[in-house]
Amino acid sequence: MRRIVIVGAAVAGLTAAETLRDEGFTGAITLVDGERHAAYDRPPLSKQVLSGRMQRSDLALKPADFCASHCIEHRLGVRAQRLDMQTRAVVLETGERLRFDELIIATGLRPKPLSDQPRLSGIHMLRTLDDAEALRADLLQARRVAVVGAGFLGSEIAATARELGAHATLVDALELPMLRQVGRDVASVILRTHRERGVHVRTGRVVAEFHHQHERVKSLTLDDGEHLDADVVVVAVGSIPNTEWLEDSGLTLDDGVLCDAYCRAADGVYAAGDVARWRHPRWGISLRLEHRVHAAEQAMVAARNLLGAAIPFDPLPYFWTDFHDVKVQVFGRIGLHDAMTVTSGDLAARSFTAVYEHAGVITAVLGWNAARAVRRMSALVGQPVDAVKPLAAIAA
Repeated sequence: MRRIVIVGAAVAGLTAAETLRDEGFTGAITLVDGERHAAYDRPPLSKQVLSGRMQRSDLALKPADFCASHCIEHRLGVRAQRLDMQTRAVVLETGERLRFDELIIATGLRPKPLSDQPRLSGIHMLRTLDDAEALRADLLQARRVAVVGAGFLGSEIAATARELGAHATLVDALELPMLRQVGRDVASVILRTHRERGVHVRTGRVVAEFHHQHERVKSLTLDDGEHLDADVVVVAVGSIPNTEWLEDSGLTLDDGVLCDAYCRAADGVYAAGDVARWRHPRWGISLRLEHRVHAAEQAMVAARNLLGAAIPFDPLPYFWTDFHDVKVQVFGRIGLHDAMTVTSGDLAARSFTAVYEHAGVITAVLGWNAARAVRRMSALVGQPVDAVKPLAAIAA
């Protein structure tokens, strides 16, 4: 019987398995799942789970009987250790070898630690449900919280810590929060928003030293000498694709599993989700996108291509983040030097849409508490600016 092995059982792996069945595949499917819990939604971890508005029972991606009802062999709590392409087998940490005809890699990411991060109680990184529950338990007892990294995740955690009543300080090496993701103008609004909501922000700073007492973090010192008391420290400075188990496989690894426009990494081997770096057919560059929507979409394309389709994965990049009372959504890719034009509302009112352009082409659209308008505007990405002027009328 033809056998497909899927390594990774979060949204990408689970969606790939479901798509295979929906497309009529009747062979064997084995889902290798290194998690301790059945597949759950990750975006709420830094917000609703930390705040207590959602419990683990609210996060399930599929019903408890999903794998059984779809005739999927689910290996929960076991990790892949290596990939043997010569014998076409995934070697598990138990030593068991899972032979496959085709393989989908969906092993996702893990948080990136600081280069000199100590192993102390009270220092957290957030990726899994267990991480979120452990961090929430600490936050409920904390008076002072330091969050290192002011990207999406760090901003969300700092906002949640403040919501829970802690004194929260956000530290970032860049001059503005989320500067690389949203550009200077909107990043400046994010900075003001954090400060207005009571989050203390230290930009252009890095951690020089951690201090502890009885093996628990007590404070940290920044590179300018400032001393920050902290009962809890959260490190949110980036992520690392989970590709170590593939290092001697012969696959090309470059900040992820390198794939072609069809999500194909090798003959009969596909990748999807946060771990996949693929060649975007429209833009001709290699991308790796770390957002839930793309993980599901790419998994569907990878599964269908594995079964014989020839569908290029050609998405419009999209991300969102929620913190305080703000929802920011972006379609496209914002370059640091792209010109921004506000098309509705205004920055001071904190409800607006904006268009970004470079070399006469619209590169992205952004909505700040403007979900419907920015989704409508998403069709403009990639169009010449001159073809859609005046920009002020775009969001009408």
